[in-house]
Amino acid sequence: MPAANAVRVTMLLALLLWFEMPAHCAVRVIVGPTPIVGGDARSAGDITVVNEQLAFALAVESPAPYGVPRGAIVDVAPVSHGRVGRDRVAFADFVPDNWSAWPSTRQAVEILERGPDRAVIRSVRDFGRVTIETLYTLQAGSDHVEIRTTMSNGGDTALPGLLSGFTLWPSSGYLLAVPGLAGAADGTSDAALSDRVVAYDEHWTVALHAPYATRMAHGSRDMFRLHSLAPGESRSFEGWLQVGASGDLGPVVRAEIVRRHLAAGRVRGTVSDRDGHAVGEPVVVAEKSGQTYAWTVGAGGTYEFTLPAGEYTLYATARNHSQSARFPMTVRADRTQTHNFRGVDGPGRLRFEVSVAGSGRPLDARIEIGAGPKPAVGFLGRKTFFTELDRIGHADLAIAPGRYVFVVSSGGGFLGPSRNVELRVKSGVVQVARVELARLFDPAARGWYGADLHHHADQAEALTPPADLVRSQLAAGLDLLFVSDHDSLLNHPALREIALHRRIPFIAGVELSPSWGHFNAYPIDPGQSLAVDTSTADIHAILAEARRLGASIVQVNHPFIPYGYFASVAAGVAPGGFDPAFELVEMNADSGDDERVFHRMWEFWNEGRRYYLGAGTDTHDVWNVPSGSVRVYAHVDGTPTAASFAAALAAGHAYVTHGPLVYPSVAFGDRLAVDAGRSFSLAFDLEAVAGLAHAELIGGGAVAASRSFDGRPQHAHVDFSLHEGQARWYALVIEDGEGRKAYSDPIWIETNAPP
Repeated sequence: MPAANAVRVTMLLALLLWFEMPAHCAVRVIVGPTPIVGGDARSAGDITVVNEQLAFALAVESPAPYGVPRGAIVDVAPVSHGRVGRDRVAFADFVPDNWSAWPSTRQAVEILERGPDRAVIRSVRDFGRVTIETLYTLQAGSDHVEIRTTMSNGGDTALPGLLSGFTLWPSSGYLLAVPGLAGAADGTSDAALSDRVVAYDEHWTVALHAPYATRMAHGSRDMFRLHSLAPGESRSFEGWLQVGASGDLGPVVRAEIVRRHLAAGRVRGTVSDRDGHAVGEPVVVAEKSGQTYAWTVGAGGTYEFTLPAGEYTLYATARNHSQSARFPMTVRADRTQTHNFRGVDGPGRLRFEVSVAGSGRPLDARIEIGAGPKPAVGFLGRKTFFTELDRIGHADLAIAPGRYVFVVSSGGGFLGPSRNVELRVKSGVVQVARVELARLFDPAARGWYGADLHHHADQAEALTPPADLVRSQLAAGLDLLFVSDHDSLLNHPALREIALHRRIPFIAGVELSPSWGHFNAYPIDPGQSLAVDTSTADIHAILAEARRLGASIVQVNHPFIPYGYFASVAAGVAPGGFDPAFELVEMNADSGDDERVFHRMWEFWNEGRRYYLGAGTDTHDVWNVPSGSVRVYAHVDGTPTAASFAAALAAGHAYVTHGPLVYPSVAFGDRLAVDAGRSFSLAFDLEAVAGLAHAELIGGGAVAASRSFDGRPQHAHVDFSLHEGQARWYALVIEDGEGRKAYSDPIWIETNAPP
């Protein structure tokens, strides 16, 4: 039997076996493709563990995402009424040191107990001289997986400064960060009000309880402990993945109360609108120290909430409903208290029409709530909206009543200013908001086209469906669509179709994602499929796969973050070491390494290496991270295509910008021949929505000339007089009135031989 057919038969048998199980059956282990809907553990040797409450799957033969070694959880789903639900995580397991999983040469997964009372799976892998052993335990009837990992240093060298712990990277829905740490991307857990992070949507929750954690990263998706590991020393980490079949956090809080032995009390009551009518599905939110702590979902206009004893502020709301008045409450141990909420009114409607001031031409736009009611619970209403794909400039929104300031933008900060629109939304009332936006600049008219060259759709942990990726990138004023999902080409056909419909070029990319470095490869030829296993490939295999897929550009993404390629090469953990066969080095909006990248490029350019700049936002969720906040503009003759844009990037005819625009008299990437001993000039036209503050011409790694601008003009022309022999290359840095910068590729200087 062919391997593909064998896998299909194994999957079918596993599904039949599961769906014939009664709802009250105990825990069991399934070997083969997972019955979890949309799961990634699809190989014959993968393992799924299921009980009445949840299912989780380990990648034994299937690759884990981000280059993590096999033997990790890649699928988690609720079980409801005997049915396994949809996968809700990209990865939820242990990482040994801030996503550095290499070197790893061996992985082994063993079933220790198969049920019916409990199942226990053991995974063992190496991390250099460290052995990592993890036990996964699921009890019959339990709503949580117990995970215990032990790191043992078998080497003779101490390992200081490790960041180790469990992670929770959801593949859909929303994330409630550790209470007390909301808004922080990385840092210590000193201000934490709890030790759990929750992924959720209306019909599911996955909570990671991590009592060992002293630090968190990536907005609480990573729950780490900062520690060292001496030779011969072992350290254990214990956590729990709790899974529910609704968006109610009440069970999560109750589990925390039991786990931490907390004194607790109950709050209950009713929720109604201002006329006294019951709100059918109310949500009561508990705030602690000014931050969202948890919420409960009621029914039939009533609610009941168990909370640890302490001081809270409570309010009630519902989907697209207003929020009640906030009510301070002291929850007392072993007591039941009552509070009834009123004034939770139903939605109003807003119809936005966005166009260019003066011409009336409709514009793709982003609409954000700048001020006003913002739902703390994601499934109750969005905070960011986009105009429609088919009705350009139009957006029809159901939204909670209240006073708002909406920030409306189309290419905001690059092509023109955003605009604040003040509106009062009334329950049951439809309003039309006509918004005109000024378009100050038109780079495309000069042959300069912009793209965000690091952008995700909805694969792995990314949360943006293809149509919403397009809406976001168009609203950013980008001229080409781009996608680079982690190790996936799945969204290419859908995006090609939308791009064709909207008559905009599409660059198909992929982010090849081993744990020691990420690389964008583009443009990808249509109809390709990925053939490399990034969890085991070295740099030479990664680059070879990029070329096999048809890519003319390989871009080294966020090169200096802990698992960036340059950082891994410096640490000696990049398999294959340094391979020079790439084209671009990224300035990444999220890493804050622009200056470090630029200085590294100076070193390359001083060595005569023709590497050039790339840039991207690394956006995974367009509602929370705007597309195109950093972008590349490249000069293309004629109508741009994926191929011509890539060729311009490879030739260095480009610059990276957070706002300012540049038009050089000598194309970036070109060679300017200068007579020996003669002077010459380099001229640039500059534009900036926020006004121009400063420009520096860098020559050979030092400031060769600079200009400051009085009055912050939005347009300026600069002409730098230079002498042959000062430098072999020149690049421009521009800063606008809000501190946003642009960085150019170099102009190469060649000296003509004397006659």
